Amino acid sequence: MSFFASNQYDVVVCGAGPAGLMAACTLGRKVSGARRILLLDKKEPWKEPIFCAEAVSTNRLKGLWPIDRSWVRQDLSGIYFTSRSRRRAEFYSKDCGLLLDRSKFHKSIADECVKAGVECHFDTVVKKLDRQNDEWSITVSVNGTEEILRAPVVVDASGPGARLTKNVACLEGIESGDTDLEPAIFAVAEGIEHSPEHIELFFGSDFPGGYGWIFPRDGKEVNIGFVLGKDAKLEISNREKLMNFLAEEYPQAKVKAVYGGMIACGQSDKPIAKCGLFKAGDSASCVNPISRSGITESLLCGKIVGESAFDWLNAPVAERPAVEDRAHRIWMEKMGKSHMQIARGKAGFNQITDEQFNKAAERLSKLPREKQTLFRIFFNVLWASPSLVWKLRSFLHW
Repeated sequence: MSFFASNQYDVVVCGAGPAGLMAACTLGRKVSGARRILLLDKKEPWKEPIFCAEAVSTNRLKGLWPIDRSWVRQDLSGIYFTSRSRRRAEFYSKDCGLLLDRSKFHKSIADECVKAGVECHFDTVVKKLDRQNDEWSITVSVNGTEEILRAPVVVDASGPGARLTKNVACLEGIESGDTDLEPAIFAVAEGIEHSPEHIELFFGSDFPGGYGWIFPRDGKEVNIGFVLGKDAKLEISNREKLMNFLAEEYPQAKVKAVYGGMIACGQSDKPIAKCGLFKAGDSASCVNPISRSGITESLLCGKIVGESAFDWLNAPVAERPAVEDRAHRIWMEKMGKSHMQIARGKAGFNQITDEQFNKAAERLSKLPREKQTLFRIFFNVLWASPSLVWKLRSFLHW
């Protein structure tokens, strides 16, 4: 007995994070029941902790999905940029951003997928993809029982690492999803003094190639952690490093849980679609290379991929490669080119020393809050390190 309504679908979406949910919902709404759309994930996307700091730009999110206060944890009014000497510069904006309850947010999009006629299974492991007779064969496992599904289009929104499509022969040249994986770790903790309306970001040699953070959650708990550059070499584990940081800076902290893993942190110029397979979100490395933000990026990429998959289904066979190329071009025009410029400046940014960060933060901390704009914060860091301006010229659009 099959767990599915059919073994033949028009589109199978693998992964129910923001990218997969958005792709499936976009497709479901566009086909209006005329096509079979299947969304798969190995777990219900709202029943386990989300490995993310949960912050988004209000304006960017608003342009992609209606904001429902039921899944907003907190409004943000600013960001603290903190140097190694613990000098702070503050970027203040009343509508700086939002902290999401990602579990509730995912559930709301999944509910819309169901309303749009998408068949959803959140108990299914996608084990293998094969290209056979101009369509995809998808081997899945539900409760240990394997089945084979078929579809002309697959959306890989399974996250970083390229495990799903890494060894598929016909996908040479497509974005691999593992171009820039970096280690990240965070704890959910209480007893840490913080502003419930501010994110705090830590820069300097404590976090080589990356940065540390405190994200408020509910006024009591915080998400505190760090991401490091992929080439960072530590003499201790990331967990030990996090525990040492907490013991030194926040000895009263009560750690409730610790999570860690490799996260996508890059952007490449490789195609994101080929042979009817579309990559979205972290699988397509659609992530800001310096901030490592990826929620709104995944939503946008999922929307582009959903619309492109719809066009692919309705295009003559000879025109389908052009639809795949167009999906990549649209992403690059919307965010990808900007990400590529940021990526070119990443190495130079990582060379800024503690002394230079400290000097910039000290200068900025003396300014009135309303004058501590992101533009002024960034250029004060560069002013403290003029030799890096030339290295970061592409990032600055010079």
